[in-house]
Amino acid sequence: MLEMSVQNPPTNFPGPIDPSVLYEQEQHISSAIWEGQDRGTLRCHEHTSKIDGWKLTKKQIDLVGKAGFGYFRLIGQVSLNNPLISALVERWRRETNTFHLPSGEITITLDEVVRILGLRVDGEAVVRDNSVVGSNTEICETLLGKAPNSDAKEIKGGMVKLGWLKENFSECPEDASNEEVERRTRAFLMYLVGSTIFATTSGNLVPLLYLPLFKDFDKAGNYAWGAAALAFLYRQLGKASMKSQGTISGSLTLLQCWSYFHLNIGRPELKQDLSHRFPLALHWKGRLNTQTKSDVVMYRQKLDSLDSSDKQIDWTPYKDLDSSSIPENFRGDLTLGRSRTILLCMDKAEWHLPDRCLRQFGLHQSIPKDVQRRETKNNEVDNELDMSKRMDSELQEWSNRWQNIVDVVEDGDGTDESEYTTWYSNITRKLVHRRAFAPSQFQESVSEMMKIQEIAYAASTEDLNMKNKLAFEKIKALVDRYLANRVEGFKVLEKRKRSSESSQNDEEPLN
Repeated sequence: MLEMSVQNPPTNFPGPIDPSVLYEQEQHISSAIWEGQDRGTLRCHEHTSKIDGWKLTKKQIDLVGKAGFGYFRLIGQVSLNNPLISALVERWRRETNTFHLPSGEITITLDEVVRILGLRVDGEAVVRDNSVVGSNTEICETLLGKAPNSDAKEIKGGMVKLGWLKENFSECPEDASNEEVERRTRAFLMYLVGSTIFATTSGNLVPLLYLPLFKDFDKAGNYAWGAAALAFLYRQLGKASMKSQGTISGSLTLLQCWSYFHLNIGRPELKQDLSHRFPLALHWKGRLNTQTKSDVVMYRQKLDSLDSSDKQIDWTPYKDLDSSSIPENFRGDLTLGRSRTILLCMDKAEWHLPDRCLRQFGLHQSIPKDVQRRETKNNEVDNELDMSKRMDSELQEWSNRWQNIVDVVEDGDGTDESEYTTWYSNITRKLVHRRAFAPSQFQESVSEMMKIQEIAYAASTEDLNMKNKLAFEKIKALVDRYLANRVEGFKVLEKRKRSSESSQNDEEPLN
């Protein structure tokens, strides 16, 4: 009789034991790393190095403030720690939009976007504005006064080069007309969002979809830019956590600064108290030396061994900070950090799930609600009507954000979290790093699975009842999928081994 049980997994089993929550484990980068297929450090795309090269007049600075980016523009360049970012991505799960640490889930919440980036998170959703009509060239002519040259490759697939924006608009004459000031300010805002919160893996392009949103600066200031930035980052983290990816974009400054506040890993030393500064990303502006330089493997190991009891995790890092430094019109937005809602950024919609990370609000963590499974794209089904209905539903969810504030039992009242701890240990991926895993072990695991596959296909199922036949077919399918994802890596290792042996033979001295 065929039976499968995971009630008593090996002590080194990384999880999840119960795959109902992390149902994309097979596609996740942690599975590849566990099998010895380490992709190393991600290519991190954020283009902040040349923002300070823009010379803004007082009129422009006022317009940037109206549009909602007055504090954000002050951040400028933050030196990225690519190995740390890569290790964090390995623990991100797009099924829950949280990082799965050994002791519980943690995430970047809306209130932290306010604190770290100085962007409002309450307001209208950042979605396409169809009030400005025309081709991309015509829209640029209307709002910027000139258009990029497609022949010179200054525009590509609805995206404009950041370099073209800087070259043509980075200096505004003091005697410029109001119309010219507005045009150059729109160009700056496009450059700002395209190099930071909406940075793409294309490297140096920003979608022109955002340009109509800056037509009216007062209206632009009513958008929830911080919520859109978080939606965009959530989406990029989700993509980068898949084993098929090697790059990441979005507001990596937000991700890295968030990590510095919550995790004592790779955090630079601060030589002065900057807790009074707003936004908090200014703590880490410029190039700072970390305590010790580490590669992605070292950070991976440190994350694997994180224990909330040894002060390596600070669930509530802002509780002792002076909140008076936060502008009054921003303070009300902080409550949305506890809103269970959908975040929107153009065609991207991502769940914001603070009920999974209540410790970040000084609250008792209970077993959270189930999360709706992510939809897989199907071009035949996902037509324009379906997309419109889905967008209406997502906009309605965002409009109800203030009605969905999570409010549960405060921590410190003696409430036992043992039920949550038991549940979490079953549904999470505990380990990413596999100690002393050599290429030979990867080869051995693939070889053994190939033997199982051979036996399975040679075995007869005639004497089995229907239930066991189906179970047997399921086992064969699992083996097939395992090998389909790994056999290419196995072949590469075999090729490298033969190449290495050949090189050693060629270099062997003649007697």
